[in-house]
Amino acid sequence: MARSVIVTGGFGVLGQAVAQAFADAGYKVARIDFAPSPHTPIEGALDIGGVDLTDPIATGGALGKVLDTHGGVDVLVNVAGGFTWETLEGGSLDSWARMQSMNLMSNATITKLALPQLVKSGTGRVINIGAGAAIKAGMGMGAYAASKSGVHRLTEALAEEVSAQGVTVNAVLPSIIDTPTNRADMPDANFSEWVQPTAIADVILFLASTEARAITGALIPVTRGG
Repeated sequence: MARSVIVTGGFGVLGQAVAQAFADAGYKVARIDFAPSPHTPIEGALDIGGVDLTDPIATGGALGKVLDTHGGVDVLVNVAGGFTWETLEGGSLDSWARMQSMNLMSNATITKLALPQLVKSGTGRVINIGAGAAIKAGMGMGAYAASKSGVHRLTEALAEEVSAQGVTVNAVLPSIIDTPTNRADMPDANFSEWVQPTAIADVILFLASTEARAITGALIPVTRGG
């Protein structure tokens, strides 16, 4: 029987690559996103758009649709999030709250609601998207890095919390991801040094596998370009 995966932020560039990798591997794929609809369809995927993942009621409703269609949840990949570059002096305090909401609370909300299904699976997997930039924050990265550091601590704490229940919890920490937005924002950069979305998806697919059953609470850098 095919395993069931939810990819939050599944309509974006990284989410698309992750969801496609799971679909190609034979998983039942559900994508949940704040955007109303995906730019690129995935054959057989359940797409649920317009969901505020910081809202427990809306998130619970989306999760219910996944359970009705796929019968359970074996893997949860938390890709949904956002980014801002602002100095503290020149930026807005609202950005700190927005980053916490988009990157940490969206993650915590759906993970909490999905936990009963992940435990029921017996081999549940949670894979979060952290950030290499949260290990040491550079100028202008404070709000973003603080929120992603929260994702790192959530990963570690939850891994210990559910270690006896068959669920593993890990995070991948990408460096700069090669996306159209990043290329537009940094046109003079050496794009060959940036990590490819498909490479990140490969690592996530491994962490969801039986072969990765002994790995939990890990923060795994994914940084190699090419």
